[in-house]
Amino acid sequence: MSDILAGRVAIVTGAGTGIGRAIALLFARNAAKVVIATRSEAPGQESLDLLLAAGGEGKLLVTDVSSREAVADLVGDTVSTYGQLDIIVHNAATISPEPLVTISDEHLDHTLDVNLKSAFWFAAAGMKHLKRSDAGRLLLTSSIIGNRQSLPALAAYGTSKAAINGFIRQAAYEVAEDGVTVNGVEPGFILTERFSDALSAEQVADNVRYIASGRAGTPDDIAHAFLFLASPAARHITGQTLIVDGGQSLGRAIRS
Repeated sequence: MSDILAGRVAIVTGAGTGIGRAIALLFARNAAKVVIATRSEAPGQESLDLLLAAGGEGKLLVTDVSSREAVADLVGDTVSTYGQLDIIVHNAATISPEPLVTISDEHLDHTLDVNLKSAFWFAAAGMKHLKRSDAGRLLLTSSIIGNRQSLPALAAYGTSKAAINGFIRQAAYEVAEDGVTVNGVEPGFILTERFSDALSAEQVADNVRYIASGRAGTPDDIAHAFLFLASPAARHITGQTLIVDGGQSLGRAIRS
């Protein structure tokens, strides 16, 4: 454990599994107090148990970021508990394939609420607290999908993530003079629990064929990118995204 984030309070959304859990645990190992925000209590509690067992400090708040009111309550509860808020990592997202020409309004609205509009809600509820910090950070999980690559039936998801990149640049510009930085990470194919459970070994191997480095990414690969952006080392970086994809977006790797 290091003290890179000592004295900082962070919210990490979607922290019940996968990338969000990895971010929460890594931040805690680096001395941040971490609020694990997740829609489902059981995996969130498991994340919190792992965090506490490793000597970290944090709490679980069950929330659904598809609601402006829930986001405001999450921020308010965090500040009530710890008296401050220094870092928001909005990682929660929904991805559900649906062909472009048959996307329902319900599907589109839910995707945009969770993946995009929630970023505005976190800014609205959290920015006044981030401005009080001497190292305020608003960090978001984007994707290479929608920005560097396209996949079938992911028009809603890809569009939401392309819009997140636009949000990052605009928000960074608007709050730069207040000392808050706004950045993101664009993961490629990351072998989370969700993909490990859903894909066969052959399907994983087929995905890896497209990655220049020859391996799938791990949640820790993404977590370390976020740790850098949250750290003092990134204090003069804003309005940017880090592509963490092992070279996937560089072009098709040729492997048998």
